[in-house]
Amino acid sequence: MENKLHQLGKSGKTRFSFEILPPLRGNSIHRVYSIIDKLREFDPACINITSHHSESVYELQADGSHRKRVIVRRPGTVAVAAAIQYRYGITAVPHLICKGFTKDETEYALLDLNFLGITNLFLLRGDAKERDNDFNSAEYHQHATGLQQQINNFNRGIALDGSELEGIETPFVYGMACYPEKHEEAPNPDIDLEYARQKVANGASYLVTQMFFDNEKYFDFVRRCRQAGIEVPVIPGIKPLTKVRQMTVLPRVFHVDIPETFASELRKCKTDAEASQCGVEWCREQCKELIARGVPGIHFYTHYASDSVRDVAKEVF
Repeated sequence: MENKLHQLGKSGKTRFSFEILPPLRGNSIHRVYSIIDKLREFDPACINITSHHSESVYELQADGSHRKRVIVRRPGTVAVAAAIQYRYGITAVPHLICKGFTKDETEYALLDLNFLGITNLFLLRGDAKERDNDFNSAEYHQHATGLQQQINNFNRGIALDGSELEGIETPFVYGMACYPEKHEEAPNPDIDLEYARQKVANGASYLVTQMFFDNEKYFDFVRRCRQAGIEVPVIPGIKPLTKVRQMTVLPRVFHVDIPETFASELRKCKTDAEASQCGVEWCREQCKELIARGVPGIHFYTHYASDSVRDVAKEVF
């Protein structure tokens, strides 16, 4: 299916994309469909499906010892992507991540995606957790650039073990992440920008930003990207705030700032309903300005916020 994301901006129209979660293990995919049904009227360029690595839990045994058990709470990224693409005819973009997936498992996923005709990907390192020591071995890519190299080799018909792959009819195209407010582990913005430049130089056809609430930080980041020779679309990632506690949780977890103008309004909110309305209003104004300034697309992080995203999209589409 056509990759529309790297072509964003050429038509002069801002296109939308939406990022959703696979259902929790044991839940019906119809919960995913119900979200897409709310959003499909906005002619999305694609639907992104996140990927989630396994988690280790330690269960207390009768003898007082603990037994480690590995579980995956949200399996099925590849299957969900296929279901969406073939049910709706919308380009599906599954996430591939380093953490929790071995290089061999990644190759199997690439083979499955190739068979299914899903050729658009989004590459990420994935969340790093201190206790995930098992993921630090040579079996795993430590950074998204390693994952990127594996996919580039796959596109050239080279398997992980160096053998020849046949039947790669359509090479994968992919986007990668960038950070207007700097990745938490980058020592400074200049080095962080250099990482973004390397991603593009090595084959990323577009970049999607971490969520942000201050448009000026996005515009400044794009300016710096262009000065560094990064010419691919830099798509703003947007999320409407929906709960009071997110005013402190989102900055802590995602290392983003909430502008004082927005924060002062949020501090007045006594309920999540009030915070959600405030979040929709701020997000709407963000999107209006972004569209007016000619951004190629807007990528909505719809996780637990699909109703708010729909309210925003209805006003700015």
